[in-house]
Amino acid sequence: MSKWDKEYIKLCKKILKKGFEVENRTGTNTIKIPAYHFELNVGEEFPILTTKQLFIRQAVIEMLWIYQAQSNDVRWLQERNVKIWNEWEIDEEGFWHATQMMPDGTGKLVKTEVTKEFGKEWAHTIGTAYGYIVKKFGFIDKLIDTIKNNPTDRRMVMSLWQDDYVPTAVLPSCVWSTEWDVTDGKLNLWVHQRSCDVPLGLPFNVTQYAVLLKLIAQVTGLEAGTLNWSIKDAHIYVNQIDGIKEQIKRFNEKGDLKAPTLWINPEIKDFYAFDNSAELKDIKLEGYEHMGSIKFPISQ
Repeated sequence: MSKWDKEYIKLCKKILKKGFEVENRTGTNTIKIPAYHFELNVGEEFPILTTKQLFIRQAVIEMLWIYQAQSNDVRWLQERNVKIWNEWEIDEEGFWHATQMMPDGTGKLVKTEVTKEFGKEWAHTIGTAYGYIVKKFGFIDKLIDTIKNNPTDRRMVMSLWQDDYVPTAVLPSCVWSTEWDVTDGKLNLWVHQRSCDVPLGLPFNVTQYAVLLKLIAQVTGLEAGTLNWSIKDAHIYVNQIDGIKEQIKRFNEKGDLKAPTLWINPEIKDFYAFDNSAELKDIKLEGYEHMGSIKFPISQ
């Protein structure tokens, strides 16, 4: 079994055994633990779950949307048949609508129809989040330049959480910060996540940031090293529990699938040159065996 599957199932078991049930803005309660941390060696094994199928094309395209295209336009994803941000798309008139649990002034959460006006200029985007922040602050160019020219620098940080732009974001960044360092010829990455939907979000996030680590390592002439991941509020929604129990059962009963390998076109030396079309020609998963999909409901 892959090391990532083992670490992931360990986290899921901990949440189910020691977690607390709490209310939240979505109206669907979660079972949560306040914090969690794990480490994976991406240089030794590429992390993608085998206990359920993960669609790596969608995961990588979303990552490239944020860090390479540096876009907040949901249509960019839709053109590539990636629909994971459709629920957060600002409409044609510049409004975003949702039903959420909101505080009523007494500390209680009540179901509320939420309408937020952004303005027509923000139509079809998610507002000032993710790729918008990466582009505004030139994070990728600065990171690559620092890795190449000052690899001992201890300030290689990209923070997607910028207070001035949180109010105008539909969904402020969940994976909000990355820290990078070069040690012994290897590029290492530490990721911080403020809120983590463990069944849906975490498998996607870990795989796509492992890909980001390998891409940045390649274009800076380094090897990929460790991926450390810290989570605040690791949770499973109560309507996802049966699916997680099925995944745990698969882990316990259905054999020992090995981690696949990730092929990256070795000729690409420019981060912006990696193909980001629907075909994703420069990034391929090889030898991926999995135990089938598990459908988890999404809570908005």
